[in-house]
Amino acid sequence: MRSIFLIGFMASGKSEVSRVLAKRLNMPCVDLDSVIEDEAGKTIATLFEEDGEQGFRLRERSALEALCDGEAQVIATGGGTPCQPGLLEMMTEAGHVVHLATELSTALARVGANRASRPLLAKPASEIEALYRSRAPIYRRANITVSTDEKTPEEVSRDVEYGLNCLKNSSNADVVALRERSYPVVTNCGDLEKLAAAISEYLPKTRCLGLVSDDNVMPLYGARLVTALEAAGYQVVPATVAAGEGSKTLDVFGTVVDTMIAGGLDRSSAIVAVGGGVVGDLAGFVASSLYRGVPVVQVPTTLLAMTDSAIGGKTGINSKHGKNLLGAFWQPAFVWTDPETLNTLPPRERRAAFGELVKYALLDGGLWDLVESLAPKVGADVLNVDEELTRLVRACANMKAAIVSEDERERGLRATLNLGHTVGHAIESSADYGTILHGEAVALGLLAACRVSHRLGLCDAGLEAKVAAVLTAARLDTDLDSWLRTDVLERMGVDKKRTGSTVRFITVTQPGDVRLCDIELSKLTGLLQTD
Repeated sequence: MRSIFLIGFMASGKSEVSRVLAKRLNMPCVDLDSVIEDEAGKTIATLFEEDGEQGFRLRERSALEALCDGEAQVIATGGGTPCQPGLLEMMTEAGHVVHLATELSTALARVGANRASRPLLAKPASEIEALYRSRAPIYRRANITVSTDEKTPEEVSRDVEYGLNCLKNSSNADVVALRERSYPVVTNCGDLEKLAAAISEYLPKTRCLGLVSDDNVMPLYGARLVTALEAAGYQVVPATVAAGEGSKTLDVFGTVVDTMIAGGLDRSSAIVAVGGGVVGDLAGFVASSLYRGVPVVQVPTTLLAMTDSAIGGKTGINSKHGKNLLGAFWQPAFVWTDPETLNTLPPRERRAAFGELVKYALLDGGLWDLVESLAPKVGADVLNVDEELTRLVRACANMKAAIVSEDERERGLRATLNLGHTVGHAIESSADYGTILHGEAVALGLLAACRVSHRLGLCDAGLEAKVAAVLTAARLDTDLDSWLRTDVLERMGVDKKRTGSTVRFITVTQPGDVRLCDIELSKLTGLLQTD
């Protein structure tokens, strides 16, 4: 048994949940702030007043180090604990880290008139909001994120327990925490053949598998996987589609469904999607529809799928009117990622996916330096996956898992994952999904987001150039203006995020701070075009 560390903003419920969770798990429980107060013989508010925040943080570090070296227990930390250098890593090494997520308005309502007992909340509203925004990306680096809004401590504890059950003592897994539909995102280099054991663990009643891939990936990994799965006693029904967006159609969807039914799949079977975003979207939609829903296992083999599309349950196919207009939310049973498969990814596909990695660096400023340093490596003609790239893949996947855990149906926070996609999808759609790849279009969309944000007065003029420099280092096209044709601008009008004459656009203030902004289509067009 490993320790469980609860992190989150002030008044997210860490102390109460820790007591309930510890009782459920039959583990000891401790509150870090109480430990500090007992050792000092003074309240937290007094320590802040006498020692200042810096002095308090030294006490906090010392107390946490002692807890990490002690027995396994449930530990409620302070709101700022994981934000201090090295402390989140210390907790991750010692156990599982769980983020209790809460809206700022909820946290303030819970505190009410007792703000005096929390020194960092006795500040102007603008400073509290800035503190909340700066800490949020750090909290989301936890293994598990569980929303606490409108839930009792008992309900939150149950949700945490669902997430912990998904980890199976793995040190290479993070969790999409959706109560009984929670599932792990496992990142293991060189472990593709261990997929059969994972299916046996997470889907013990399944004996027949539909293996969906494309004609690029199936020759590389299909035979290996079929051999491993059949050796484990599974019946495997393969279906190979043509690589590329052209396979995300109703005709191909119908063909795959017919193949699965004819091959003997029933309601106890599962679909295994092996490939990039197209295969994942298509196979996920097949799984959501076949017999009104069978499990799907996502096995991403592209950088884009590993860090984005395989996680979160969005499935779909394209219409002549736009991208992904037909589909369903259908969460996978689990995601199994082997970064070594990136070594066989065509260089252009790998570079294209880098656009999504830059998106994550804009969502979490703490990833910016890593993305910047890896740009030339990802852009090179030959890639050898190393520890640094594996770390980035897992960090991006973990962020996606955390955001989906907080907002599965894209009612608020999850919409920020569409950063760069409004213009990116319009570019991709206008090119009939052929001459430009999704990630290449998103990269251009990120530049568009920076431009719009600056012209709205939200960010510095140099942000677009900063993003362009990183994209250029990865050998991606940054000539946005050449794509801002009339047909592209008109395509923004069929964006899924459009409501009437407005589009919910994702703006950037700085890396780590993005915001939703409703913009009139006519105004958006004007903001994009050069003077």
